[in-house]
Formats: sequence, C-alpha cells, structure tokens
Amino acid sequence: MLAQELREIYLKFFKERGHSVIASASLFPEDDPTVLFTSAGMHPLVPYLLGQPHPEGKRLTNVQKCVRTTDIDEVGDTTHLTFFEMLGNWSLGDYWKKEAITWSYEFLTSKKWLGFDPDKLSVTVFAGDKDSPRDDEAADAWRSVGIPDERIYFLSKEDNWWIAGNTGPCGPCTEMFIEVDEIARCGSDCRPGCNCGHFVEVWNDVFMSYRKLEDGSYEPLKMNSIDTGMGVERTLAMIQGVPTVFDTEFFIPLIEHVKELSSREEFTEEDNRLIRIIVDHVRSAVMIMADDRKIGPSNVEQGYIVRRLLRKAIHSADRLGIGQGFMNSLAEIVIEMFKNLYGEVERNKEFVMTSLTAEEAKFRKTLNKALRRFERIYEETGNITGEDAFLLFTSFGLPLEMTRELAEEKGIEIDMNEFTRQFEEHREISRTATQGKFKGGLAEHTEQIVKLHTATHLLQAALRKVLGDEITQNGSNITEERLRFDFTFSRKLTQEEIEEVENLVNEVISQDLEVTQEFLPYDEAIGKGALAFFKENYGETVSVYSVGEFSMELCGGPHVKHTGVLGKFRITKQKSIGAGLMRIRAIIED
Repeated sequence: MLAQELREIYLKFFKERGHSVIASASLFPEDDPTVLFTSAGMHPLVPYLLGQPHPEGKRLTNVQKCVRTTDIDEVGDTTHLTFFEMLGNWSLGDYWKKEAITWSYEFLTSKKWLGFDPDKLSVTVFAGDKDSPRDDEAADAWRSVGIPDERIYFLSKEDNWWIAGNTGPCGPCTEMFIEVDEIARCGSDCRPGCNCGHFVEVWNDVFMSYRKLEDGSYEPLKMNSIDTGMGVERTLAMIQGVPTVFDTEFFIPLIEHVKELSSREEFTEEDNRLIRIIVDHVRSAVMIMADDRKIGPSNVEQGYIVRRLLRKAIHSADRLGIGQGFMNSLAEIVIEMFKNLYGEVERNKEFVMTSLTAEEAKFRKTLNKALRRFERIYEETGNITGEDAFLLFTSFGLPLEMTRELAEEKGIEIDMNEFTRQFEEHREISRTATQGKFKGGLAEHTEQIVKLHTATHLLQAALRKVLGDEITQNGSNITEERLRFDFTFSRKLTQEEIEEVENLVNEVISQDLEVTQEFLPYDEAIGKGALAFFKENYGETVSVYSVGEFSMELCGGPHVKHTGVLGKFRITKQKSIGAGLMRIRAIIED
C-alpha cells in the first residue's frame, strides 16, 4: 500500500460512517497565538470543539498538514519528523468512546482495511489522577472488541492526556501500538510508550471532555467530542513492513538524491542520521514556506523555525561534503511529491526557491563571522568554554556540533554542563516570554477574545473600503490584549487613512449592528459577496458571518451578537513584514 491509497481508504472508511470530508487547514493556525504551527488536526476545529456548530455537521474527517517543533532535536531516529500528515476523524458532541474505539479497531485489523494482526495490537488508556478519573470506560470498550487485559496499559497524564498548546479543549486519550518483531523488547518492563522501538504508536483517540484554563485548572466542556489522529508516515511504514519512516516513498527519493550529491561511497550510522536530518528539515521548510501565508526564514516566530531547520540542514550537508545549492534540488522533489495534494505547493514554488537560495547565502556569510569569532576566542584564551559555545550558538548561529568539532581539532573538550546550564536558562526565559506572548486565541473563548475576533472582521472591511478591494487577509492573531492583522498592501497607511479606518469601525460599533451566522453552499456564499481568502481550506458548506451590510466573511466564529458591546477601536501600530505585506495591531477600549 502506498501513501495515496492509505489516505483514500481512511477517508472512505469514515465517509461510509457518516463523516463529511473536510480540507486540510493552513499550517498557520488562524487567530490562535497559542501555537506557532498547526500541530494536530484539532487546531482548526477548536471553536467547534467548544460548541460552535460546524457547517459540515457533527462528524468530520480529513488529512491535515502538521508541523511539530518539539520534535526537531529528535529527528534522525527511526520515527520522528517535523512535518507530517495526520489522518483524523471527529465527533462534535455526537458519538463517544465505544464507537470511536470500535471503529479504530476495525480499521486497523479488518482485512478489508489495514489488516494488522490483532495479536500485535496493544493499547494504553488514562490511569486517572486528581483532575480526572481512571478511564475504565475506554478499557471496557477495548475488552469488548477482543483486546485482553495483558495488552491494555494504564498510563499517567504524561502519556495519555492530549492538549494542543497550553490551554483549551483536552482530555484523556487511548493510544494504539503495533509490535515490531524485528526489534526485540528492551527488557521485562518494555511496554507501549517505551523508546526502544518494539512498540510503535499508530493512532490516538482523544476524548475531549475538559477545558484547561490559564490557572492550570480543568473544567468540563459543554459537550463531549472525539478527536483522533493517525500519522500517515508512521502508519505507512508499519503497513509496508519497513524499519523506519525514512524507508517509505516519502523519503527514499530524497535520501537517494542526497547520497548522489555527497562525495562519500559508504555511509556510516552517523552519516545516515545526518541524511535523515537533511531530508526532514528541507521537506518541512518547503511545506511551511509553500503555505499561502508565504513566511520565509527570519529571526522571529514561524520564520525562526524555518531558519533553524534550513541552517541545521546546511550544516549537516557540509559534514557530508555536499556543496552549495543542494536545497533547491531537494525542494523540487518535495514540490513534485505534494503538488497534486496541496495546490499551494506548486502555486508558491517561486517563493520557496528564492527563499532557499537567499537563506543559504546568508547563512554562509554568517558562518564565516562565527568562525572568525571562534578563532579570536581561542587566540585570546587558548580555550573554548561552555559559555563560549553558547555565545557562538545564540549570537552567531554556529551549531553546537560544529563548535565541538572545531574544539576537538584543537585538542579542547567543551564543558557541556556549562553549555547546558546556559542553554536551559535561555530556554526558560524564552519559554516564559512565549507563554506571555502567546496567551489567548480562540481556544480561550473569553469575552475579550471574542470581541477582538469580531473587531478583526470590521477592520478588514474598513481597510478594503479605504484602500481598495485589492486588500486581502494574510493571517491574523488574537490575544486578550490586542488583535494583529496581516494583509496585502505595498506601503504604510497615512495618518489620514488610519483615522478613516478607525472612524469607519467605530461608526459600525456605535450603530450596534447585529452579527449573524448562516450556513451556505460555498459558491452561493461567494456569489452573495462573502470574503474568502483561503479557498482550499473550505468545504462545500461554509459558515458565513455578517455584520449588517458592512461585512460578510467566511469564518467559524465565535463572535459577539451585536457590535455595540465592542468598545472603542484604535489602531496602535503598523509595519511592513515583507514585500507587499503589512501588519496592523489594534485594541478595543471600554
């Protein structure tokens, strides 16, 4: 079985069980500042998990593009990836644990579908704690389909509780693992979740029944929902009986190309680890940059992740003796692989290629500065300390592996404890800052978030009235304190234009217009004048929010009922964020 067949039969299975097939959302979560990327299929569905009606109904399924930055340092082993595809199905207040588990078991083990040996299937369920009881309901459901007690494992919240981000909808989960006979158990206590590779997770059913609040407490959701995820790459490796995800058709052509570019005739285990890093990181960076948001390498937020991926790929390629320009040829393979699945990949090819070329040139220039600083430190002190390595890493972009190699050539062993201490302090500062910055989002669903979400619609409509209909949204981001709106425009607004936009929005607020929602076929909504800038993210039936005659836009919500509750709207800042792209920050005041 190849990847496309896996995608097709998964969607077919759940379509036969009353699920509507929805499109993959963007890799950039709309209106959600709590995460940098869409890391699970549930991200775009947060408003619906919290009670908003979905235009396609209560049962949904799709293939979602995902990026998980938490796995960057794990890449190089047999399973971890940064970009991957996730098969998912959802029940929005409809079926519950029994049905979800029964269908998961059927799809995994039935000869009509994937046909895994039931005797090789083990599962984990939530063991319970002070926040939620032991999940005996899920365990009973597994017993009812034939999983014996010795293959049902009760694990803690660390293993069997799912939440995407710091706050929002969450709940206990049950994970499914296939045993790999080729990899022996690591010991008598080897179990699902062990990192030895004998048990490989293929699917996770999450029982969304709680909402985590900012203070760390949990409250019950208004309705129970199912959120599931099955990684395409991992599942495909298991189906095909290959030892790693890098032995599937996703990576074989990329790996072969890297080996052709290298001057090596034989490859060690370390060489193969470097090759995996290269192909994963370039693949992920290409898919991120190919998104219609067109975010390239930079020093902030998503752009920083792209830069980190590419620079690590370049460094790994250098260690294999691969010269400049290799990333573009790899990108050609990635784009060819995904262009028929995700139209934006082909559409934004030129942006991707230009960004890759520019970033490699910039990094090599930066690298020269870092190497000169390394030599200066060594000449002045005769040593390279852990603190020096940290400085070279954070201020000059010199990868730690390269610093250690250079130090070893001079007979120096870097104090890694000192480096780690500096790094952890830096990461804790970054984490604290990020948690402060990325608070809010539609997962919070607070009164202020909802107000600002509605104000974003009014801002977009006002911008189009003042600047022209060529204004199109390129992303938005909402916290408790402010809204941020990115749009296509070639210059900063004049003070007169800013005041005109503010006056238009505040006039609509003062009129206390009704905000209404209706579900319409996509073509009918567009025909009525509804704005829609990310066409491939919408299904056949869409949710349309209107603010009187002033604004009509495709959106999942939530919104206020009347504009009069918003308060006074004020633009606080504007800046250019790239060629032809502007960003506005605004607030609403009582």
